This record gives sequence, C-alpha cells and structure tokens, in this order.
Amino acid sequence: MLHIDPQVLELKDYIFGMRRHFHAHPEISLKEYKTSARIEAELDAAGIAHERVGETGVCAHIYGARPAPEGRRPRIVVLRADMDALGMQDLKSCEYASQNEGFCHACGHDGHSAALLGAARVLQSRRADFSGEVRLFFQQAEEIGQGARQFVAAGLLKGVDRIIGAHVTSALPVGQVAAMPGPINASCDYFRIDVKGKGAHVSTPHRGIDALYIASQIVVALQSIVARSTDPMESVVVGVGKAWAGTQYNIVAEEAVLEGTTRAFTHETRAQTNARVKAIAEQTAALYGATAAVTIKDYSMPLITDAGVAAELRAVAQSVVGPEGIVPDYPRSMQAEDFADYLPHCRGAFMYFGTRSDKPGTEYSNHNGHFDIDENGLLVSCSIFVHYALFVLNELED
Repeated sequence: MLHIDPQVLELKDYIFGMRRHFHAHPEISLKEYKTSARIEAELDAAGIAHERVGETGVCAHIYGARPAPEGRRPRIVVLRADMDALGMQDLKSCEYASQNEGFCHACGHDGHSAALLGAARVLQSRRADFSGEVRLFFQQAEEIGQGARQFVAAGLLKGVDRIIGAHVTSALPVGQVAAMPGPINASCDYFRIDVKGKGAHVSTPHRGIDALYIASQIVVALQSIVARSTDPMESVVVGVGKAWAGTQYNIVAEEAVLEGTTRAFTHETRAQTNARVKAIAEQTAALYGATAAVTIKDYSMPLITDAGVAAELRAVAQSVVGPEGIVPDYPRSMQAEDFADYLPHCRGAFMYFGTRSDKPGTEYSNHNGHFDIDENGLLVSCSIFVHYALFVLNELED
C-alpha cells in the first residue's frame, strides 16, 4: 500500500501538468532553453532562489528556517533531475504528444523534472521543519554525458552531505522502487578510429594499402577484448555502430573510419578496455602498412552508488511504498547515467521507480517512440525526494 505524502497528493494535478507540458515541448541536450526558463518561472512563483549552471542548467536553493543543533554545521542535501529529450520522433497520438517535430521525451526526463518541481514546492512550504539547505539540480545534457560535470565545475557539490537521483522504469510497476548498492550503470566512452592507407586501382591492389580491409580486420579484432582480454566475471561491451570508407567501387579505399562505444562497470576495466581498443587499432593497421589514429571521448564513468546511502534511501522509500515495494535485486544496466559524475565528490545513491501500469504505452522501454509513463509513479518519486531530504537534514547521524 502506498503512503504518498499528503502535500504531494495535493500537488498531483500540478506535477502531472508540468510533466505533460515538458513532454509536449521537448528540447535536446544543451538546447533546453525553454525548459530551463519554465523551471525558473516555476521556482520564482514558489519564492525559491535559483541560478543558472552553464547555459541551460538550473540550481535552486531552499534554506531551512530552523537553527542547526548546537555543535553541528548545517547539512546540505542535493536532489537531482535531468531534463533533456531525445532527437527522435514521438509516435504517440495523445494530447500531450511532442509538438516539436523530430524530438521526444522518450526517456522520462520530463517526469523527473516535474517530480522535482513538486518536491521543491513541498520543501519550500516546510522550511520551518528543517535546518540546512536543499539544493535542487535541474540538469541539462544527461543524454550526452555533458551535464553533471557542469554542476561539479561550478562548485555546487562542495560541502554537500548527500546527493540522490531517480529514473523512471517500465521494468517495474507503479509502487515499486529499486535502490541498489555498488555498480548499477556502466560507463560510456565514445571512440573513433581513422585508418589511413593508400589508394590504387582495384585491379592492382598490391600497389595500394586497403583501409577498408584493414578497418574490417580491426572490427573483428576488437571483439577479442571481451572474449580474451576481460575477466569472464566482468561485463564489458565493445560495439562498433558506424563505419564508412572509400570513394568509388573500383578504387582501393585510402581512408576508413569506425565509430563505436565501450561500456564497463569498474574504473579499472574501463581503462583497460579503452587501452586495448587503441592498441588493437594501431597494431592492426601497422601490420598492413597503414596507420590508425584513435580518439576516445569520456561520456560517463560507471555509476557506483554508496552502499550506506543506498540503504538510507531504501529505508526512506519503504516508508512510502511499504516493504513489498522495495525491489531486492534489480539488474545492472549497460546504459550509462551521468549522475555517476557526482559521486567522486559526494556520497550518493540512485533509485529506479516504476511507471508501468495498464495505461497504454507504459509497457514500452525508454528510447522507444511509443514510450509513456503512468504519472502516479511521479508521486512516489516526489514523496521519496521530500522524505529523504528531511531525513538527511534532521535525522542523519554524524
């Protein structure tokens, strides 16, 4: 049985309405200008101080009116939501379907922002009930791993005692919550391999160095990283998603380009995997007389939650969803989540909350054009945000 905070229930129409507004007006990573402007307008209406982070991120500050206990500094807790959409078509026909052609909130970030706005209103109204500060991160660019690091660079994690984040999931029904300790999301790195060979007529291949053939050998050799260079007990992905080469059917390709990604659950395995990508590409190219230039971009580190904070979060969540609502063993995901970038700077945890029900569309996984959520799940997330913030500020032991 759910125990939604009474003030959150009073804000049900507001939270649902904000989610539908954001859903109808999606904006992609680093272009969330109208989204952040609307968030700022809502914060202004609630009398909550805020500032821009980068061009489109928003950090809000709610200060408790109660003095901190004698001998203890005021605590700071961060609640984080992402807000960017995806560059894909919304295939739904509901009244709140995307009005921006080619863009869609198919990952639930619209709901995350709406739930955090609801929590902001509740906590602002309860300032007399706590000391310290609640910081609200409305974060841009999660989908490309470029948002969290802007909040870190702005110094907004300094002095923070706890940070938590949340994500919708169609894998769980409304009323179920998972907050697992340890590695729960993989790292994400992008790689590009530029192979430089030598052109020639295909009738005289010995006079050229075939970059296309060499790139093909690199693709095959990269699979050995998982099969022969990784501990079988570890999970690793090395995927090549894009390849192009050559200029004409009867010319030995002088250049070829590969683009792909690596994923891992530990910092050590991540570093080893990327090093092997570079070595295999360069050495394979050299074997055939070509060169390979390897570029690797850091998108997100593995999300490894603090076991103690995860336990705190589960205890608070249980007060909302009951013991039967806590998922004991939620599977790890190879999808990346840039909430991970906060955790080297502050103790934190991440939860998944269910949004599946009989409502059409809620059975689809994220990044699907039909994706939708049962918005009642947002009331669960909002209540947990509120109660966890109050726990950290009022009850957390030093």
